[in-house]
Amino acid sequence: MAQGTDILDDLVAEYRQLDAVLATLTPQMWARPSAASGWSVRDVVLHLAQTEEFVLASIAGDRGDPGDRSAAGEHGAAGDRGAFTRPGGVSMDELADQWVARERDTPSDLVFERWRKAAAATPAALAGCAPGDRLPWATVPLSPRTLATTRLAEHWAHALDITVPLGIDYPDTARLWHIARLAQRTLPYAFAVAGQEGGPVRCELTGPDGDLWRFGDPDAPSVISGSAAEFCRVGARRLAPRDTGLRAGGPHAAAALRILRNYAA
Repeated sequence: MAQGTDILDDLVAEYRQLDAVLATLTPQMWARPSAASGWSVRDVVLHLAQTEEFVLASIAGDRGDPGDRSAAGEHGAAGDRGAFTRPGGVSMDELADQWVARERDTPSDLVFERWRKAAAATPAALAGCAPGDRLPWATVPLSPRTLATTRLAEHWAHALDITVPLGIDYPDTARLWHIARLAQRTLPYAFAVAGQEGGPVRCELTGPDGDLWRFGDPDAPSVISGSAAEFCRVGARRLAPRDTGLRAGGPHAAAALRILRNYAA
């Protein structure tokens, strides 16, 4: 089960599952619209390559303008962009759109190889960080293992953006444990970002293999229960709570489902 598996091992496994899909795509498929609004399949993979390069830049300690491609760094394109930082007042969606737009003409085969190169380097680079390190990221500095979890969550969500419109199977795995745990643990942050008053919320979720996953204070008066796969999709904003079988009980559970997130914003 994922709760007994190291996050870095599971991150590698998620990369491999996505790589196996991307390797089968025809040129026409790369150009098809994805489920990410306004982005093609190629755009989605370009975004993953760009953000994966930012992981390497953050680990290396690079600090630069994300749009400045003049400086050469240890990690190639990652060094060109500097660490993943966000200007004030600019949403993550806006920033990601800007980055993708700048390089949208990159051929699909180069986008694929660029993502492969960065993804191959990321787990070892994260493993080389000290446990107490805090790496610059989109909103707040993250520990190496938390950053690894966010990369797993982002790759899983964008894999759905690619595979669902193309009708390609992308099975849910026990790796969703990491994503569900991240979403539950960051509920206080999600409430704060939404400007809503919250409270303790525990989760009792059924994993893809039928295991029961429990997160949070077992005595919390609010509880979300149901499918872990649906819970993670709600947190990724790929599924609305009303379209799931998730159950919300107690004073804060329904609000928690509305503001749930497993991504940076």
